[in-house]
Amino acid sequence: MSNDSSQHENTNGHGSFEHQDLRPSGILYFLLGLAVATLFCILALKGFYAYLDHREKTLEPPVSPLITNIPGDSRHVAPGYPQSTFPNPKLEEDERGQLSNIRMNEEKTLYSYGWVDEKAGTVRIPIERAMDLLVQRGLPVRSQGPPSAAAATTATNKKGKK
Repeated sequence: MSNDSSQHENTNGHGSFEHQDLRPSGILYFLLGLAVATLFCILALKGFYAYLDHREKTLEPPVSPLITNIPGDSRHVAPGYPQSTFPNPKLEEDERGQLSNIRMNEEKTLYSYGWVDEKAGTVRIPIERAMDLLVQRGLPVRSQGPPSAAAATTATNKKGKK
């Protein structure tokens, strides 16, 4: 086996690597070409979207004649438009705010004193106070009196069916 290193050497005798650097003009031409290609792509996309926008506007169904005070472009709704135009009932506009108000009212009801029915004398007390009263007084217990008449009649009906 022979070592053929003489075949891979450069004929100039400099070795097996390139001694010339990349010229700055080549880098600048590449960057210029990249900028031109980017600009061409941007303009092509703008033209394509303008075409699609024009096509969408022509294919848009006509607005109902019952609706008054409509914006010029019905795809973009101006701020404050639904509040002034649409009749009640309206869809939720601020779900978080409305839910927050509902939860605040529920918590206010749960943790405060108030009347449930003033004529009947029914009051509402906070949960913590109700639990304290339950611990102090205990659960209500039924008295162990004689069985009621309804329970006796159901027992006799069961005996008669057997």
